[in-house]
Amino acid sequence: MDIREILKKVDHTLLGVTAGWSDIEQILIDAEKFGTASACIPPAFVKRAKEYVEDRVKICTVIGFPNGYNTTAKVFETEDAVANGADEIDMVINVGELKSGNTVYVENEIKAVRAACEGKILKVIIETCLLTENEKIAMCDIVTRSGADYIKTSTGFSTGGATFDDIKLFSEHIGSNVKMKAAGGISSLEDAEKFISLGCDRLGTSRIVKLAKGLDASGY
Repeated sequence: MDIREILKKVDHTLLGVTAGWSDIEQILIDAEKFGTASACIPPAFVKRAKEYVEDRVKICTVIGFPNGYNTTAKVFETEDAVANGADEIDMVINVGELKSGNTVYVENEIKAVRAACEGKILKVIIETCLLTENEKIAMCDIVTRSGADYIKTSTGFSTGGATFDDIKLFSEHIGSNVKMKAAGGISSLEDAEKFISLGCDRLGTSRIVKLAKGLDASGY
């Protein structure tokens, strides 16, 4: 697969704690230059980033990141991000509630964030590395019912990232209205191409742009 086609599916991502505006600015410049699907950045930079790129780059940001155990603050975060110009929202579920069997809570929370998105794209991060197979399947059903646009594997801040097996599992259990995003640990063009061949519509990574620039592909 041509790297340009892969880049079209990349959410060019920088979510590190120490990221400053100069780092974010470079992400935006690269996202525009290489034609990525979006630039995924921390909420604090959304307004400035949107003013910087206007409509030349889609701005994605994260909600409840990275642990997901916020309460109704997730709804406020989403409303704030949308007001600041975010085009796409990647939210983290409350993993503890899921593992406690409180699937109603998890579904209602996603629906509340969905409503706050005002029609923007919503991706639901379920942190697959912390879940059993049955919990992953349950989340496929919940995300399908919730009206979210994507199910996403990982934050990249936990014990593991995307795996081919998880994407295969998703593809067998999500509804036709849900797309898939693999994130975390995508370290090569071969990895990226494999995830796409398995049905991923988005990849969360900074490494593919680094490879396109001829740089060392380290980091997220």
